[in-house]
Amino acid sequence: MQHKGYHRETVLQNSGISSLNEMQLQTIEAVKENENLILLSETGSGKTLAFLLPILETIVPDLKQIQALIMVPSRELAIQIESVLKKMQTGVKVTACYGGHKREIEENNLVQPPAILIATAGRMADHIRRKNVILEHTRYLVLDEFDKILELGFQEEMAFILASLPSGIKKMLTSATVAESLPDFVQMEDAQTLNFLSGETKNPDVLRVYTVQSPEVDKLKCLFQLLCALKDTSTVVFCNHRDAVERTSHFLTNEGIVNVFYHGGMEQQERETALCKFRNGSSAVLITTDLASRGLDVPNIRGIIHYHLPLTEDAFTHRNGRTARMDATGNVYLIIGAEERIPDYVTDSAKPFELPENFELPDKPKWSTLFIASGKKDKINKIDIVGFLSNKGKLKKDEIGLIEVKDFTSFVAIRKSKIGAVLELIKDEKIKNKKVKMAIAK
Repeated sequence: MQHKGYHRETVLQNSGISSLNEMQLQTIEAVKENENLILLSETGSGKTLAFLLPILETIVPDLKQIQALIMVPSRELAIQIESVLKKMQTGVKVTACYGGHKREIEENNLVQPPAILIATAGRMADHIRRKNVILEHTRYLVLDEFDKILELGFQEEMAFILASLPSGIKKMLTSATVAESLPDFVQMEDAQTLNFLSGETKNPDVLRVYTVQSPEVDKLKCLFQLLCALKDTSTVVFCNHRDAVERTSHFLTNEGIVNVFYHGGMEQQERETALCKFRNGSSAVLITTDLASRGLDVPNIRGIIHYHLPLTEDAFTHRNGRTARMDATGNVYLIIGAEERIPDYVTDSAKPFELPENFELPDKPKWSTLFIASGKKDKINKIDIVGFLSNKGKLKKDEIGLIEVKDFTSFVAIRKSKIGAVLELIKDEKIKNKKVKMAIAK
């Protein structure tokens, strides 16, 4: 049954998509025919839309209950799917629940149940135990990136969650890699598998892989020279450990390369700030762990640098999946230390990349990020912010960049040449009749 508020054409238009690809079309048809479906498709191929559209077509608007549950391995992926749904403007209530988010806020959001609930395993199990959710009307279960969400550390919670769901619901599992086997509790009998994985990581014309030889065991100098060669290209640098992320970031900062870092040991607001700065162009370089290899959706990432070699082929695939998305091109660079060898999974198509003998620092970013200590829960939106910065901060439209409004905070890209003057102009001003802290995002 298709609900009256849903029109696929409008949803696609709101999402900025003109037409669906072959994988999405086949998946939508397969969902109708099968109770249990496994979808394997490249990172960046549009799996999110492939499972959201069939769900939206069956939502009953008058039934104020949780009708679809989408389980994800990370808060980043939860936030990303939630933002995709909100962009569609369907009027369907959606809530995301994940660790690091205040539980009281989630409990308030669950009092009037959403039609679609997106959650990470620990937080979802917690809400079930506290009886914050009623799942008897749930008809759809999606395990997005199921290979990650069904790993050993999550299995106990996932078994509990699946046991709490009514029987006879449709289940859809998605991933960019083939899992060896599924735990019995998932109960995927007679599942149809749609495999769109080509066997190759990506078309070499779209994703170009290079090896960069470091003459020294410590690869920091080589990384610095590579980033200088890439100029101000939007680039993600992957390290294997949190402390290495921070050490690398500090080194590059001291050498004059503007960068932000991001890992699981940071407070949520620090992580949000780092990602906003990277998304809005206040920093062209993001240094991170494999945490960012899944669910991080930043458009137009042009380069991936493996500062540390990935521990598995799977990790290599997921890291590379951050670039060359939706047919855009991207470049991957593996820095090979003096005592390292090129991993077996790097194919012969990888070419050596010669660092130029002379290099100069990349141009500094043209944007700065303004932090505003107010957000959606304070009834602040993007239009309020643009109006405030235009009127009180005397900014022109092209001097205001990407705006991101979170629950209690907002981030705005402002032309770097203007940020000092703006701070001076707005320091005593109120936004929506309220005095709030505004400063350059740290």
